[in-house]
Amino acid sequence: MCEKKPYYITTAIAYTSRKPHIGNSYEIVLTDAIARYKRMLGYDVFFQTGTDEHGQKIEMYAQAEGCTPKEYVDKVAGEIRAICDVLNTSYDYFIRTTDEKHERIVQKIFKKLYEQGDIYKGSYEGLYCTPCESFWTESQLVDGKCPDCGREVKPMKEEAYFLRLSKYQKQLEEYIESHPDFIYPESRKKEMLNNFIKPGLQDLCVSRTSFKWGIPVDFDDKHVVYVWIDALSNYITSIGYDPDGSSEQYKKYWPADAHIIGKDIVRFHTIYWPIMLMALGEPLPKQVFGHPWLLFGEDKMSKSRGNVIYADELCEMIGVDAVRYYLLSEMPFANDGSITYDTIVERFNSDLANTLGNLVNRTIAMNNKYFGGVIQEPVAAEPLDDELKQFCLDTVKKVDDAINIFHISDALEAVINLAKRCNKYIDETAPWVLAKTDEGKPRLGTVLYNLLESIRYIAVLIEPFMPDTCKNILNQICCDVADYSSLAQFGATKPGTQLGQATPLFVRIDPKKFEEELKAKQQAAAEGEKSIEEIEESEKPEDLEAIEKISIDDFAKCDIRVGEVKACEKVKKSKKLLQFSIFDGSGERTIVSGIAKYYEPADLVGKKILFVSNLKPVKLCGIESRGMILSAVHGEGDDEKLQLIMVDDALPAGWKIS
Repeated sequence: MCEKKPYYITTAIAYTSRKPHIGNSYEIVLTDAIARYKRMLGYDVFFQTGTDEHGQKIEMYAQAEGCTPKEYVDKVAGEIRAICDVLNTSYDYFIRTTDEKHERIVQKIFKKLYEQGDIYKGSYEGLYCTPCESFWTESQLVDGKCPDCGREVKPMKEEAYFLRLSKYQKQLEEYIESHPDFIYPESRKKEMLNNFIKPGLQDLCVSRTSFKWGIPVDFDDKHVVYVWIDALSNYITSIGYDPDGSSEQYKKYWPADAHIIGKDIVRFHTIYWPIMLMALGEPLPKQVFGHPWLLFGEDKMSKSRGNVIYADELCEMIGVDAVRYYLLSEMPFANDGSITYDTIVERFNSDLANTLGNLVNRTIAMNNKYFGGVIQEPVAAEPLDDELKQFCLDTVKKVDDAINIFHISDALEAVINLAKRCNKYIDETAPWVLAKTDEGKPRLGTVLYNLLESIRYIAVLIEPFMPDTCKNILNQICCDVADYSSLAQFGATKPGTQLGQATPLFVRIDPKKFEEELKAKQQAAAEGEKSIEEIEESEKPEDLEAIEKISIDDFAKCDIRVGEVKACEKVKKSKKLLQFSIFDGSGERTIVSGIAKYYEPADLVGKKILFVSNLKPVKLCGIESRGMILSAVHGEGDDEKLQLIMVDDALPAGWKIS
């Protein structure tokens, strides 16, 4: 028996800032489908996913939660792994960048690169985006903001270590040009070459001193290893890379066959990561596939928009395989996909309940009705049968061709088209007519045999995408021939087999009920605690020209009142927030406001202020805030000035401003 060929595939590791929504879950399901398919072909697959757990943002999130960074990432990493498990993904290793082995090897990598001169010490002065944890030059900004996320950047200067990207620029450019499949699809390769590499690479900041939640540089304890070397190294630390001598597992699986990543981090994986490997003297991964995003309608998902859908909640509503099917079938190869209430229901009812489910159910039901559930010998063939058989064989090739170039939605479409062809075959052969005469029974038995064998093809081919559905179908047709090689020739279904009972694979969804239930879940998520980024975003001053114009009727919806500050204190979990107790004329209410750096709480007690009284309540750092205090703001960053709008003491609390 020949040894299996190794195949190493990875996802990007998920950042432990919060529980991932369904758009984030697409990648793990996509990678799982490829891994399962490769296993089915006989490869020795190693499939890795995991979590990225260091950085300044984690410190901020932990502080807001009132816990340590390690406690925070333990919680979120658990949520991320739980979603991977709920989605029935078959990963072989789940790495965490807080794992002791990973941290130790990252320190060795950093030291090796420093000692050979590929990392040097200097200082960095630039514009820093905290959410992206990235430095930018003025020329790289888009409309004065971070080119990746569109948020504000702040001037920052600090001592840092740098990786000599410039030293390897020509070598990387030549490698990409001579390996046309390294960056996939082609559009991503052109973007990297033309927009980033050929204009000239600047050396990369790879350490920080302004926060502590990271892997310490063991020869300079003021510094922690920055995200690039820490997070990207996970692909080799997990399988046994060590600068002092790597394991047999590493030698077996590296270089990786495919890194599956989102289109927004292609630059890091096709510039920073390859140069790190070149500097270490290690082979580059064979391919980096930058997939598009899954949007809600035309928008990115966020709690503040109230359009967040979580994979585990959707699985509870429609089932795991239905969620996997939707994610994989709805995402185009190169363009962003879209998730909407309507398309979820339409895909489920049309493709799964009507096309696939109905085919399996009625074929088994007919065989049980007409032949007592026993599969017949196909003794009465007609030319029409050859067309169906060829369709099955052609589908195998279509699926293989599509998966090999990451066209996963096309692969699934080919399987569903086979189910549609089978349904058409039923209409063409009319088994219910054949069943009316004894003369028609041999032909009827042949037709049902061909359908059951075609359903076996569907079950085997659908396994990488919908593993539980595959098992369910095979159980119902009592088939034990499910290996991929059996699809090379039509006819592996065994006559004389007794079928099981026909049970529905998928029950149709009521669109109205589904939408109401999902909206309720989204509203609950939107009313939950805000993220650090959303808190910061809600407190930013807007450019006057960018403000959306409203009518007088819109303004009239705001109920602005005079309030008296009865008590005020700092929020323990935050450096930015103050908690107010406001008398509104009829009672007291709590309002949380991000003005802690401008006022001492004691100075505000007894003051009369203006507040919006009819805002929907929201939780900030665990405190329910019922309103918004009005203030005047000017400038940005370190130059920002803020002053509460205070009114004459003679104005009674509760009076309305109009």
